[in-house]
Amino acid sequence: MTTKILLADDHNLLAEAICNMIDARDGYAATATDSFYGLQALIEGDHDFDMILLDLKMPGMAGLPSVKSVLAKADKAKVVLFTGFVDTHFVQQAVQAGCRGLIPKTMPLKSLNSVIDLILSGQVFLPLPDATSDQSRAGSNHGLTDKELFVLRLAADGLTNKEVARDMDVSEVTVKMHMRAICRKLGARNRAHAAVISREKSII
Repeated sequence: MTTKILLADDHNLLAEAICNMIDARDGYAATATDSFYGLQALIEGDHDFDMILLDLKMPGMAGLPSVKSVLAKADKAKVVLFTGFVDTHFVQQAVQAGCRGLIPKTMPLKSLNSVIDLILSGQVFLPLPDATSDQSRAGSNHGLTDKELFVLRLAADGLTNKEVARDMDVSEVTVKMHMRAICRKLGARNRAHAAVISREKSII
């Protein structure tokens, strides 16, 4: 029996490297797609995947509702978040919805096969936060909290306050409070200016 893994990620070079690594293993086969729409077509087609590695920042993805949509259509496939940005609140919600954990994109490729096998065996994988990295990240993020970073990323992607609130499962008032704090910390005039500043400073 071949273990089939679907990687949904729009970082093509990274996706190619991961698929090549998986394909090199006996009894494993990898398929890649670079959008949520391509992912939907594959899982709705006649494919029998064992695992789906799901990027949160590819075309068509709309936060937690998209994750839940994949979970609903995944059948037996174990759905795992595969992302370069970790928001604890979001990960907790995704795991509660049925995800089998989180694989950070910063993980060394040589460790990925072991984690894949662990999740396929039925375990949930959630890496422990690195306190040193957290301190370093806090300094480079201009004092923004994880939730503020999450709001900023979604806002920079063009989501409205209502859509951000839906993804975070909070009220629009809470999102507006986060945006005011973001603008204050970045010295931004509004959300659009905050998005420009955050990209210039490589915060997101």
